[in-house]
Amino acid sequence: MKIQKKFSLGMAVAACSLILVACGKSSSSSSSSKQVINWSEASELPSMDISKATDTISFDMLNNTNEGLYRLGKNSKIEPGIAKSTKISNNGMTYTFTLRKDAKWSNGEKLTAKDFVYSWQRTVNPKTASEYAYLFSGIKNADDIVAGKKAVSTLGIKAQGNYKLVVTLEKKVPYFKLLMGFPSFFPQNKSIVTKYGSKYGTASKYMVYSGPFEMTGWTGSNLSWTLKKNSDYWDKKNVKLSAINFKVNKSTTTSYNLYQSGKLDETLLGSEQAKQLSSSKEFTARSGARINYLEFNQTQKVFQNKKIRQAISLAINRKQLVKKVLGDGSIVAPGIVSKGLASYNGKDFTQDAKTYDGVKSDKAEAKKLWAEGLKELGTSSVQFTLLADDTDAAKDVSAYIQSQLEETLSGIKVSVNNVPFKTRLSKSQNGQFDVVLSGWGADFSDPISFVDLFTSDNSYNNGKWSNSEYDSLISASKDKDAGSTAKRWSDMVEASEVLMKEQGVAPLYQQSQATLVKSKVKGVIYNSAGVNFNFKDAYVK
Repeated sequence: MKIQKKFSLGMAVAACSLILVACGKSSSSSSSSKQVINWSEASELPSMDISKATDTISFDMLNNTNEGLYRLGKNSKIEPGIAKSTKISNNGMTYTFTLRKDAKWSNGEKLTAKDFVYSWQRTVNPKTASEYAYLFSGIKNADDIVAGKKAVSTLGIKAQGNYKLVVTLEKKVPYFKLLMGFPSFFPQNKSIVTKYGSKYGTASKYMVYSGPFEMTGWTGSNLSWTLKKNSDYWDKKNVKLSAINFKVNKSTTTSYNLYQSGKLDETLLGSEQAKQLSSSKEFTARSGARINYLEFNQTQKVFQNKKIRQAISLAINRKQLVKKVLGDGSIVAPGIVSKGLASYNGKDFTQDAKTYDGVKSDKAEAKKLWAEGLKELGTSSVQFTLLADDTDAAKDVSAYIQSQLEETLSGIKVSVNNVPFKTRLSKSQNGQFDVVLSGWGADFSDPISFVDLFTSDNSYNNGKWSNSEYDSLISASKDKDAGSTAKRWSDMVEASEVLMKEQGVAPLYQQSQATLVKSKVKGVIYNSAGVNFNFKDAYVK
């Protein structure tokens, strides 16, 4: 997912910036009012539309206000959600879910199998233009529906009465169960979507909720909102928090001061703060399955030149970037896939994929390739704008990249445009950039969550890089080789190597978030892949 990315990439990547505050716990009404967390986000909230959300902040909010067939617990362990039981056919191609009869929407309406059918059909419908429709590939007829070749009613999901849901696959999907805990597969209430039309998901009042909390106070453009306990949630007895108040703080200086004054229980830290506070008992570094990278707009002639892309990548000292500029525990990107995400036969994906050439720094080689690239283009200079978020971290990183390129490459002029997260996402999606500091957080613990992004027809391939060999390898991993772990792994490894050899994008760093967390905050679940934060079991001691 896109980091504020995170970025979620997100993301992320800036990504989600959390900050909590609260006190005591008791069954009394006065004590219960103290079960409140005051949380700081690094960027604004883009969307609450399940079919259209793309980023870490939106998915964090959706995950805590809604629920799917499964919930993902600690270490992404699959736990019961709205589905109380699952039956899988012998060939692994049909899943039958039995739903809870006590599941309700926050307006009191019953939640049924039809709500899942409607939601999935809405997301794959070409008219919705969902960027996450590609995740439904493997479900019967999904690809043909997205391509406009079949009707949405042919999607392999059927309701048998109110509480039985049958999903039919057309090919093996090794990570299918993990997808069922991801917000894009959550149910949606058709009557609410129809009632609000284009306003649906653009403000808290234009939504209805199925999870532990419901949202209030978000207008769609303001920088604060609240999640309050959902009294209609089927498992409300196990939800301890009464509310979570969110406030956007783009500066870690601001959020740290609030933390110091007792108004926040968690804060992200900037580079210098992290160095000074790393020995604190309240310090923690959250490693993420998220990669920040430069994406080139390859509809522009200059960035169609492989040597120009390689030179830009080679000119950036990534070790200095993570140590001196970020200083938050982030590491040099091993490639486009994050370290620790997945392994096969005891070897991490990043060990098998030989992608060093796409992430190394070599200023002499950068100058050589730059000169050759300029000659091939018939020019002596290149000017472009680097698009990035307006958070402190993104400003620091984009300024560093600007200085590295202008110090190393003759005839280059780089301007920096720092914009709000929501604006950066929109500009990226619409191709309104030259080079963008982007990022991605894995939606689930499988390399495909990264390598699938850069196929020619993927909706997240904003730079429009295209390579037929790469496309064939990803297609094979999802189709003819999907039933063979070894072949599928090999396909993804080889694809990752092609992407780096061709410098389709330039990975910079694998993000870690340095934070301070007050010891009284308990039960918050953090997962490095997929939705990061699960507050269902959180409480203040």
